[in-house]
Amino acid sequence: MSDESPAMSRTTAEWQAADAAHFLHPFTDFQSLAAKGSRIITRAEGIYLWDSEGHKILDAMSGLWCVNVGYGQQALIDAATKQLETLPFYNAFFQTATPPAIELAELLAEVTPPQFEHVFFSGSGSEGNDTVVRMVRRYWDLLGQPERQIIISRKNAYHGSTMAGASLGGMSGMHVQGGLPIPGIVHIEQPYWWELGRPQGLTREAFGLQAAGWLEEMILDMGPENVAAFIGEPIQGAGGVIIPATTYWPEVQRICNQYGVLLVSDEVICGFGRTGHWWGCETLGFQPDLMTFAKGVTSGYVPLGGVMVGQRVADVLIQQGGEFNHGYTYSGHPVACAVALANIRLIRSLKLVEHVHDDVGPYLAEAFRQLAGHPLVGDAETCGLMGALLLVKDKLSGEAFDESVGIGMVCRSHCFNQGVIMRAVGDRMIIAPPLVITRNQIDDMVALIRRCLDLTLADAQREGWLR
Repeated sequence: MSDESPAMSRTTAEWQAADAAHFLHPFTDFQSLAAKGSRIITRAEGIYLWDSEGHKILDAMSGLWCVNVGYGQQALIDAATKQLETLPFYNAFFQTATPPAIELAELLAEVTPPQFEHVFFSGSGSEGNDTVVRMVRRYWDLLGQPERQIIISRKNAYHGSTMAGASLGGMSGMHVQGGLPIPGIVHIEQPYWWELGRPQGLTREAFGLQAAGWLEEMILDMGPENVAAFIGEPIQGAGGVIIPATTYWPEVQRICNQYGVLLVSDEVICGFGRTGHWWGCETLGFQPDLMTFAKGVTSGYVPLGGVMVGQRVADVLIQQGGEFNHGYTYSGHPVACAVALANIRLIRSLKLVEHVHDDVGPYLAEAFRQLAGHPLVGDAETCGLMGALLLVKDKLSGEAFDESVGIGMVCRSHCFNQGVIMRAVGDRMIIAPPLVITRNQIDDMVALIRRCLDLTLADAQREGWLR
C-alpha cells in the first residue's frame, strides 16, 4: 500500500470546518479544537494510520487500546459482512437469542479463567461497568444482605464515562462535572510506587503490601457488612500505565476473601493478550468474581463489551430466581458477536498471546530499559505490550517538571509530528501498540520515541525548564 492518502471528496480544511460545525468530540475543549482543527484520519493498515495530508503514522496506542490484531484483517471484515447479510440485528430480550451471541458466550468461557462460565453482553466497557454496579448489588440483595451497597475503587482509575462508570473511576476532573461520584462508591489511593512509595523509601514490594492495606482500612471504615465489591484494573491504563508491584494483587485477593467482598477485574484494556496472558488477572496473579471486557474483544472493529460472571455470582443470580431488571438494546448484537468470534479465533491462530509473552513483550521491555537512560526519563516500565516513560526535570533526584510546562503534551506534539502516536498522561508517556507488532517495528517505534524525547529535551533546554 502506498503512503499517499486516498482520493478525498473534501480537502483537509473542509473536513475540519465540517467537524468543528457539527461534531462534539469526547474529552475535548470544543472551542480550542475548533480553532486548531482536527487531525483527519482516513485509512489504516497493520499498525499504521494515514491522515488526510498523506502522513504515515505508527499507531503505538492501538487506536484507543483496542486494535489488538491490527488494521485491515480480512477475517473480521468477512465475518461482519456475512452476518449483516444473514441477520443484521435481533435483540436478546423476550427470551430470544442469536447463534453468534451463543457461540461467543461459549468461546469466552473457553478463553477465560475456569470460574467463568457465563457472560452478560453490553455495548462498551462503560456499559459493562454500569452492569457490574447493578449486578453486585442484585447479588447481595438476593443473599438477604441489601445493605452491602458500597463499591470500593481507586483514585486515578478509569472505568468509563457513563454516570456509574465515571463514578467508579477515580479521576477528579470527571468528578467535578455532573455531581459525581454517585452514592455508594468510595476510593482508595492507587498503587503508584513512584509517587507514593518511592518518597517513603519503600521497595516496590513493600509498597505493594502497603497499598493493598488501604483496601482493608476502607472496608473496616465502611463496615464489612456494607461493602459489596472492590473494582480495579490489573494495570491502570488511562491513569498512566500504573503497574503495581507483584505483592499488590495477591494481598488484595486475600483481603477480599477475608471479608467476603466481591473482587472485580476491569479487563477492558488488559484483556485479550495485552499483558502477555489472555487476561491481566492471570498476569498479576488473582482470581476475580467478575471481569469487565470490551475493546480487544473485537479489536475495536465494532463496539462490544460485557461482563464475565463467575460461578459464585452466577449461581445466586440463576438459582435464586427472579428477573434481573437490566439490559441493553445491543446486548449480544449478532454482528458484533460474529466479529468477536473471528477476532478471538484470529488471536488464537496467530498465537498472539504467546507472541506477546515470549517474543515482543520481552523485546519491548529491553528497549524501554535502554530508553530509561535518556536524560529526561526518570522511570521506564512495561508489562506485555503496555509501557510508560516518566519524564522528569532532574534524573538523579526525580524532581518533576512544573505542571505549567505540560512536558507530556510537549512530547506528545513531537510524537504526532514525527509519525508516532503516544499518549501523554501528565508527565507519563504511554504506549500500547497492536499485538501483531514485530521486533523490527518495535525498533522503528523506539527510534521515533527517542527522537521525540531528544526534541523535547531540546525544548526544555532552550526554554529554561531544566533550571
